[in-house]
Amino acid sequence: MTLRFLLALFLSLAALAPRAQAHEIRPAYLQIDEQTPHHYKLLWKVPTRDGMVQDIRPAFEPGFTLTPLPGESVVNGFVLFRYTLTGERALPGTVVKIDNLERTAIDALVEIRLLDGTRHSFLLKPRDSARLVPKAPSAWEVVTTYTRLGVEHILAGVDHLAFVAALILVVRGWPMLLKTVTAFTVAHSITLALATFGYVSLPSPPVEALIALSIVLIAVEAVHLRRGRESLATRWPWIVAFAFGLLHGLGFAGALREIGLPQGDIPLALLFFNIGVELGQLCFIALLSGLVALARRLVSLPRIAPVAAAYAIGAVAMFWVIQRLDGMFL
Repeated sequence: MTLRFLLALFLSLAALAPRAQAHEIRPAYLQIDEQTPHHYKLLWKVPTRDGMVQDIRPAFEPGFTLTPLPGESVVNGFVLFRYTLTGERALPGTVVKIDNLERTAIDALVEIRLLDGTRHSFLLKPRDSARLVPKAPSAWEVVTTYTRLGVEHILAGVDHLAFVAALILVVRGWPMLLKTVTAFTVAHSITLALATFGYVSLPSPPVEALIALSIVLIAVEAVHLRRGRESLATRWPWIVAFAFGLLHGLGFAGALREIGLPQGDIPLALLFFNIGVELGQLCFIALLSGLVALARRLVSLPRIAPVAAAYAIGAVAMFWVIQRLDGMFL
């Protein structure tokens, strides 16, 4: 029973390792800027995967003419296309669609900037690939769009979830867990905001490597705790969570730069992206706690299970460290 449990636990985590590139949520991005009445300039960014780009493109109602411009380019894993759009009428009140989006697993973030200063931001998804452009701006669009992006980002960020899982292994009692998670949230909110507004800037590769290393260190502390050796991380886990949360916030900022921010609503988008991250994090903690409680009711878990979990998380995180360090020097 114990051997089967340990093997299943390790294999399930190891299976995530090759896929656990940080910030896998990379929506396509469509920026529409009105240059003169009914004449627009478009930037269309499509994420690549394994060197391939999906055949998706913006589409508009009859009466609009979309003209591709030469000179597409590849920048940071995105292919950039540029277009001009000319319409017989204004864009608000018409439908914007992404052709073939339903055949992919990609979301598309649309940002529209009009001459009168009006801005619209909304998220198109494979099952909802068209949207009517509102005639009046709505802050609610920004709230819902960036909350959803925050939730999706954290739930797809296996490295960040692994850090949270490792933290749970070194925290004793729900009051301390709440304090620790709050400290982590406050810390990554600080650096996310500082990086977004340009006060802090670090290159992404070393940040990602250090994030993976932070998981390894917490996993090691979880093993030490089960062997009777206490440290700062086990006595005051909220301090360690705060320190490493500052680092993880820089990782979130890198993802947010890739996603893009509505220039007229940066504070609102930043706030609700962070709220989305926190909601996703709390959902993960609740799900993990529920699964552990269910497992304890159904089977007799071995006493070594927490140590095995810490070793499994640490092993996968060490793989990420090596992988990311290797990527830095290629």
